[in-house]
Amino acid sequence: MSFGAEDRSKPLTRVIMRAPGPAMAAANPADWHYGPGFDPVRAGEQHAELARIVADSGVQIHWLPSDDDGLSDAVFVQDPSFVTRHGAVVLNMGKPLRRREAALHAAFYESLGVPVIGQLSGDATVESGDCFWLDPQTLAIGRGARTNQAGIDAVREILRPHGQSIMAFDLPYWTGPAACLHLMSLVSPLGPDIALIHAPLLPYALWSAMTARGWTLLHAPEDEFMASNGLSLNVLALAPRDLVMVDGFPKTRALMEESGCRVQVFEGDALCIACEGGPTCLTRPVLRGPVLRA
Repeated sequence: MSFGAEDRSKPLTRVIMRAPGPAMAAANPADWHYGPGFDPVRAGEQHAELARIVADSGVQIHWLPSDDDGLSDAVFVQDPSFVTRHGAVVLNMGKPLRRREAALHAAFYESLGVPVIGQLSGDATVESGDCFWLDPQTLAIGRGARTNQAGIDAVREILRPHGQSIMAFDLPYWTGPAACLHLMSLVSPLGPDIALIHAPLLPYALWSAMTARGWTLLHAPEDEFMASNGLSLNVLALAPRDLVMVDGFPKTRALMEESGCRVQVFEGDALCIACEGGPTCLTRPVLRGPVLRA
């Protein structure tokens, strides 16, 4: 089997990425809620540097076509789907401008030979930035501006036949629905039992559930979280404790390194900070673990 990304004890082996390309080059920053540092040329260069780091770690990158389709946020491939060892779940985006991305993911999984075991539709919305695996059998989902109860119920029914369950947690309002506060804006798993968190906004029930499961929770420096609009917390695990983050947040980096993590950095001001999505958002894991070829 060459897919399944629930088990964070295993290294990242296959991911989907999409270059910013012509869609982002033509984006109106006001429409997409991009900040003043947005620069599509530099965004492309920064994305390429992240891709280099990912590829150099031994990960196989599958490139989702970067077309002139008006889908600037489609570069954040984390959000429209997720992949289990049973197949992919294609979601329904809470941000209206991103609704068409689900069809891109469904078609791309078909080209990769990954079965789609379920797809959301109608008013049921979930964005995968609101999802992470507490353990390989339990998916945590944040209920907030981008993910609603109907979507959570739909994902629960998709996963139930496969013996996987869901725990849902309410997210705070914070800066409102126009901004992008996902569950993974507040918790970033660094391995199967260690995570970086922003405790002031983290749902208490989630903190309690993770603590009960034996997770080590590193409290991210408040000042760097606020200065980065939460992007200091957006950390990609290439393997347990082998991490990639946006450069410029030395205290957050030092906290992880002092806990035994290796941390690589890349410049992300024009892409990640300006567009509200970090290295986790820019990658869609397809497989964690060795590729098993037929």
